[in-house]
Amino acid sequence: MFWNRIAGFYDFFEALYNKQVYANTGKVAAEFIRKTDNVLECACGTGAISVWIAGACNTLVATDYAENMLRKAKKKCDGFPNLRFEQADIMKLNYQDQAFDKVVAGNVIHLLKEPQKALAELERVTKPGGQMIIPTYINMTKKSNRATIKLLELLGADFNRQFDLASYKAFFASLGYQSVAYRVVDGKMPCAIAIINKT
Repeated sequence: MFWNRIAGFYDFFEALYNKQVYANTGKVAAEFIRKTDNVLECACGTGAISVWIAGACNTLVATDYAENMLRKAKKKCDGFPNLRFEQADIMKLNYQDQAFDKVVAGNVIHLLKEPQKALAELERVTKPGGQMIIPTYINMTKKSNRATIKLLELLGADFNRQFDLASYKAFFASLGYQSVAYRVVDGKMPCAIAIINKT
């Protein structure tokens, strides 16, 4: 699996290519987390967002499909007693309905063939009145990003969608999500964070 293969140098690549966004996306996402929140994070990768959320919430279950990513995340996030890591498939989560106050899924929607199914799972496990927080790279904003995406695809990454901010908003609207706010973390490859309120 591509994500297992690159886990060892993923942080290095992100710091080299997109440091500002990689360092700040978790910080911005954590602004929507309260101390009383029990949070699920899907596609946690090496824990770049997890370290911010864990410091802001009551409990955090951080999950990823790739075992090597989870190993890196555990090392990065050592010292948070309110955090546990689990291997999980975002397409079929093994958690009860309405189990979490907030659900975070960072930089994964554009990789999925059926993202609507993943979003349905995230919505299922989110409590009414809770939020789904969905950061995603908006890599269509600059020509240099397209070259980087092509390189990553040659290495084995599978990008099923690419967004700019307008098409990212249109994507959620097409799925019927109306109560959505957006924050953009700007940098070489910006990240748009969709904050979806579950009614």
